[in-house]
Amino acid sequence: MRLNRLALCFLTLGMGAHLGAQAQGTTGSGGDTAKLEKVVVTGSSIKRLRDEGSLPVQVFTRAEIDRAGISSAEQLVGLLTSNGNGVDNMASQSDVVAGDARGNNGASFANLRGQGSRNTLVLLNGRRVASHGLNGTAVNLNTIPMNAIERVEVLKDGASAIYGTDAIGGVINFITKKDLSGLQLEGFMDVPSRKGGEVYGVKVSGGLGNLAKDGYSLLFAAAHTDNKILTGQQRDFVNTFQPDRGLSVDTRGTPIATVFAVGTTATVTNIFSPIAALGAAGPSSTGVLRPGDTVRYNGINTLDLPGGAGCGSMPNSAPYDDRLWNNPATAFGCAWDTGVSATLQQPVKNTSLVLRGSYKLGEHQISAELVGAKVNSYKAFSEVQLIGNNSTARYRITTANSSYNDVFNALVGAFPTLEGNRGRDIYFRWRCLPCGPREIETDTESRRFFLGADGPLPFADWDYRVGVSTGYSEDKSALRNGYYYRDGMVNILANGSLNPFTLSQTSAGLAALEGINARGLPLYGGKFEVKQADASASGPIMKLPGGTAMAAVGVDLRRETYRFRGLPAASAPGGIIIAAPFDESNSVDGKSRDVKAVYGELLMPVLKTVEATLAVRTDQYTGFGRTTNPKLAVRWFPSEQIMVRSSYSTGFRVPTFSQQLNGVTQSPFSGVSTLVDPEKCPSLVVSGLPGCTSISPDTIDGGNPNLQPEKANIASVGLAFSPTRDLRASIDWWSIELKDSMRKPGISELTRYYDLFKSRWVRDSAGNVTAIDQRWFNTGGSKTTGLEWEVEGQFRVGDGRWKANVNGTYLLSKKSRALDVLPYGPSEIGQFNRYGDPGIRWKHTATFSYTEGAWTSSLTQRYSSGYNDNVLPGVVAGRVSPPNWSPKVQPYTVYDVSVSYKGFKNMEVIAGIKNLLDDAPPFSAYYDDNLGSGSSWDPRVADPRMRSFNLRVRYNF
Repeated sequence: MRLNRLALCFLTLGMGAHLGAQAQGTTGSGGDTAKLEKVVVTGSSIKRLRDEGSLPVQVFTRAEIDRAGISSAEQLVGLLTSNGNGVDNMASQSDVVAGDARGNNGASFANLRGQGSRNTLVLLNGRRVASHGLNGTAVNLNTIPMNAIERVEVLKDGASAIYGTDAIGGVINFITKKDLSGLQLEGFMDVPSRKGGEVYGVKVSGGLGNLAKDGYSLLFAAAHTDNKILTGQQRDFVNTFQPDRGLSVDTRGTPIATVFAVGTTATVTNIFSPIAALGAAGPSSTGVLRPGDTVRYNGINTLDLPGGAGCGSMPNSAPYDDRLWNNPATAFGCAWDTGVSATLQQPVKNTSLVLRGSYKLGEHQISAELVGAKVNSYKAFSEVQLIGNNSTARYRITTANSSYNDVFNALVGAFPTLEGNRGRDIYFRWRCLPCGPREIETDTESRRFFLGADGPLPFADWDYRVGVSTGYSEDKSALRNGYYYRDGMVNILANGSLNPFTLSQTSAGLAALEGINARGLPLYGGKFEVKQADASASGPIMKLPGGTAMAAVGVDLRRETYRFRGLPAASAPGGIIIAAPFDESNSVDGKSRDVKAVYGELLMPVLKTVEATLAVRTDQYTGFGRTTNPKLAVRWFPSEQIMVRSSYSTGFRVPTFSQQLNGVTQSPFSGVSTLVDPEKCPSLVVSGLPGCTSISPDTIDGGNPNLQPEKANIASVGLAFSPTRDLRASIDWWSIELKDSMRKPGISELTRYYDLFKSRWVRDSAGNVTAIDQRWFNTGGSKTTGLEWEVEGQFRVGDGRWKANVNGTYLLSKKSRALDVLPYGPSEIGQFNRYGDPGIRWKHTATFSYTEGAWTSSLTQRYSSGYNDNVLPGVVAGRVSPPNWSPKVQPYTVYDVSVSYKGFKNMEVIAGIKNLLDDAPPFSAYYDDNLGSGSSWDPRVADPRMRSFNLRVRYNF
């Protein structure tokens, strides 16, 4: 009796923790529970009532999704308090990104409990979906047909004992509608109060038949959404020039070029070439001296010299802050705000289709489903920066350029020793505004066909489920505007057709630039395929003191195939293309692996107040061998109002194809000027001390064919309390320990533990660092613990009903270690991490709704706590103390409101306002650093669109 009473309390509230009990035919409340259909819930293979799980499962219904103004799976996942804050959304990777993230074009991922997208399993109707075609790591949320989704179940626990690989941080199960009668039209819009970032959508769906009444049902749902671009220029909070708060730009590639020294060779000279008569007092490859000064200046912009027009005479520019970046040699440089040119929300067009049919044969049901999506996205970001060197990229002007004398005379006025090099070439860094923003277009096509059956077996009250499916995700990326052939660019700069020292170009120069455009050239393409067959059976096996024991057994057969093809950079018809992220070294020609798994699950009501669930799964992987992962979950009812639950499991994740098979890629260092050679600079801080100048070596990336699966130990203990049918609360402590992690060592780790990673620092014959090896390997791990809690209640006032739900996540600890021989490092909670997760300590969502008649209104608060901010090197070194500097990013709080009305015949209207108070993202010294996310704010935490108005109208025929 006490089990059933608590079950009814949670069934009545209908959300969240799924804490109900085993149905027993009749209940003390009139037998209502017996009428509820048993189904397979996320995290189990045993048919049961939806709210019978021992583990925390959060559910989002269609009505809740609509009231929140959600139009995509990315938006929904972003609202989960249990979702981490890594570089997983599209805003976080809209520029040139490093490593394997370079293939994330047009993709967005989930990241439960901050364990990464690779450790979060995404399902569609309880079965696997093909991973992103370009990188093959995780499911692209943009391919989920969100407009056809009936509900979403989020299992916040490890589940490798049920599903196999990837289910370490948790499982997100998107469940489509199964029945629909008639025809339904729907329109949706979400329009910010400022221009940019608008979302529009339309859906048509319909169906015939009712499976329960007619023995068959047919359903279709077709939808199209259009997310418009949002750029940094459209939001005032994007401003990287805030030195009073400790932020400034670290790039001297400016709209009017900045002059740089290059090394002198037998064939290359420049205005910084040594002059024998001057000796050490003359210019050199490291810069030039001013009279009476000991600093060698390099990266000089004539606008910033005495008597110049000033850096502010260029658009979005200001003097380079040599004090914040702790680099005195840059005192005469200018900087350009790359954040203003960044894309804050990528433009995405998504068309999806769902077709489903079900037919009853007696007590058996046969279902077929086709799900498909086409997604088009533009990754648009800042104009290319041309960086001259003395080898292949000889970007320079000669005396043929009309600006040569003006530029040289200005330089000689401040640095007289350059006079001896008059007539020699001037090398530079130039932000090529005439080139236009760089654009990469990605087309994604995904498809999955499923055929399945379920029903009773002819013995022992057992049921069966069988299914076969085949699916794929194919992505193709191509260059659009903003990319040009290198040799052609060198030529039109050297002959004076294009002038980097002016803001206006001649028509002949623009024509010459258009003539070397690489627009339309294919970049790379990939395809990930999954073919799966599974079968399971579940039913009662014996009577125990607490009730009937249930069991499930099953098999899972799967073949995964991955193909990636990149165009070799040198094979482009016009030669090398400047800054194009070709990945030909990562080509994988149709590699496959087979997975064979068997699993079992046993639910045992040991006593009336104690129930235990044991599950185990064995997976056999091509190339990795066998892994077996158990799970034990127990729940105990000390009273009718209280339940204690706990679980322990092991988990695993196999390497992705790209982690194993990618070739070696050497790329320019994408970090800021804070890196030093740890062998020459023990302080690890950029300064004027010998050996402590900043360095920018290449980074080496690539796969490791010897990678092995990483392992996890996952545990949780929770308490649920329900004093009445209308009030419940729960809190769960959880812990995840990763071992033998597949890791790319970060630059900070490689620097801090240099003695252990010496082999990964590549040096030339002179001992200078030329590259840093960041390829994958198995070592080290991490420990994360936290609390997840939820309180929900409802009560009636007159003819209306109030409902309140508050759920949140609190991180207790988060640590990692780079090597097994090292102790765990310091806490990573609330710490700035440029490419990872800052470890937000506290997040919660509080929703209050009121329903009366045809009206429902709601108010939602979303909160994320602050964290320690990025600190620029000049502040670290004590060279500057910005007057308005704060060491922390402030908390982010947003309020949303919505109202829905169903009083019109055949029509429902839902209107809402997101970010009611129009709060901007909190300031962060988060410098763009090639992530393209926009400087001065953190895209992992905040929504750049600010206040927006959404409207959804649904009409049923």
